[in-house]
Amino acid sequence: MKRILILGAGLSATSLIDYLLSNSQQFDWHITLGDINLEGARNKLRQHPRSEAIYFDVNDKDHVINALHWKDLVISLLPARYHDLIAQECLNEGIHMATASYVSPFIASLHDQACERGVVFLNELGVDPGIDHMSAMKVIDRIRSINGEITAFYSFTGGLIAPESDNNPWHYKFTWNPRNVVLAGQGVSQFIRNGMYKYIPYHKLFDRVLEREVLDAGMFEVYPNRDSLKYRKVYGLENIPTIFRGTMRRPGFCEAWNVFVQLGCTDDTYTIENSESITYRDYINSFLRYDREKAVEEKLCEYLSIDRNGEIMKKLTWLGIFEQKVIGLKNATPAQILQQLLEQKWALHADDKDMIVMQHEFEYKINASHHRIISSMVYIGEDTLNTAMAVTVGTPLAIACKLLLTGKLNQFGVVVPTSPEIYNPILDELESFGVHFIEKEEII
Repeated sequence: MKRILILGAGLSATSLIDYLLSNSQQFDWHITLGDINLEGARNKLRQHPRSEAIYFDVNDKDHVINALHWKDLVISLLPARYHDLIAQECLNEGIHMATASYVSPFIASLHDQACERGVVFLNELGVDPGIDHMSAMKVIDRIRSINGEITAFYSFTGGLIAPESDNNPWHYKFTWNPRNVVLAGQGVSQFIRNGMYKYIPYHKLFDRVLEREVLDAGMFEVYPNRDSLKYRKVYGLENIPTIFRGTMRRPGFCEAWNVFVQLGCTDDTYTIENSESITYRDYINSFLRYDREKAVEEKLCEYLSIDRNGEIMKKLTWLGIFEQKVIGLKNATPAQILQQLLEQKWALHADDKDMIVMQHEFEYKINASHHRIISSMVYIGEDTLNTAMAVTVGTPLAIACKLLLTGKLNQFGVVVPTSPEIYNPILDELESFGVHFIEKEEII
């Protein structure tokens, strides 16, 4: 029997848990689900005979060690900041580990030790990172197999609301961690375009967007991810003239979101005095010039050159940022206050469906001919439990764990899914869940 420990019973856990439980009889697995919310963990397992739920507190080191004892594989769905701790304990115990998250510098540093111990640390096996790597590498390897030279690579992903549930002026609802959305893009975004390195500071990020149409899902705008350059090494494209990765939103989102960036509402480095007793209107006013003669709306429009009757103000007004509603959040940062408001307005309703959109664009030359391949995927969730985000994060991770536990992987150490032995079986099986890419190729 193989013993699997899953840490974290949050939104992304549902599809992974269901997949592993459905395969547990065939492969003789026992699944333990640990979460600080014991009742929530029990509900996820639905009294399956090959499972048990345990109370798990990642901040109690003895508790962590005891939970890992005698396990064959640990799947960490905890917040990314805890993966290093879990990885170190897994290495100490000689236990395999899997996550959907990016490889941290610390986990990367464990590669040689993990190889020596015959331990595998699977990483970046969600949707982005994860499905993006695998679907991109499949095309990249195919182009290389015909001796094509890749000259440009663009990759975009968005976690969005499905068209049938799109009923607010932002055309957006939270389908993932709200905090990550509020803080997204902070730092400097960097990419390369036709051999020129480009750097976009955070305060200009949402001014610099691309437009793309994806299958029959309509138009989207794309803002740059923080660091596209590192993917040259990940994909073996060290000398590529153009590489750009970005995040997708519906048209109009970025220019409205830019208001919060320019005001400083997404700052998470200091707290607002008396934040619990001020209103949202006071909060917005605190970032504007002192002028008691003018309304907050008027000052905002003048400061950022916004049309008082335009679409941006309609979006902002709909959010309620000008309302005299008390915030009620103590010792809050600007970002935390904004997040609290957005969680009220951008929440998924009971009958809502979400959507994952992904598109890759490859330009390559072979002989004297220049080609472009566009590879696109749109996946819509079933409901607020089996969301598109949960399926596309949890399912590829679960399939990778099956490959590992059944001896189908021949790698050790820190592994990401860029090799055919990993991406081919995962992408093939994902098609049975309706996650598939449609390609279009043209000569340019």
